Amino acid sequence: VEVNDPAAILRLGLRCHVKGYHRSAFEYLKKAAGLGDAVAHYHLSLKYSEGEGVEKDAQKKIYHLEEAAISGHPLARYNLGAFEWNNGSKERAMKHYIIAAKLGEANSLGKLKQGYLRRLVSKKDFAATLRAHQAVVDATKSPQREAAAEVALSKKNCLQSC
Repeated sequence: VEVNDPAAILRLGLRCHVKGYHRSAFEYLKKAAGLGDAVAHYHLSLKYSEGEGVEKDAQKKIYHLEEAAISGHPLARYNLGAFEWNNGSKERAMKHYIIAAKLGEANSLGKLKQGYLRRLVSKKDFAATLRAHQAVVDATKSPQREAAAEVALSKKNCLQSC
């Protein structure tokens, strides 16, 4: 691993996690997060939430979710929305869901629909968020990605039928 390469350190941390080496995974994720990696911050929030490789700590979980969200991690932003909702801050939750949806996080759309129906989100904001979400989704489409998805689906179908 190249010294202070957050992407490489993150990959090591995730590899350790998959193999069940949670303490090592935690250490690598902590180092990558210290170097500013949003995905590492997100995974640290999960480690603190589940107590994998480290003691459970709700405050550190939220800290790392916030760091990941500030850095543009859509699922971290969505999870902050859920946290705020569960703690009674419905308007703050909706703000997080709006940002998450604008970053392409699809589950946020359902939460925003609930917020719209409860009059927590204006029609104007709901419509603007839907347009922004669709623009992000459209921006990720390409013929190469669609072809790769078809290949992956055909391999999956072959494995299931064989």
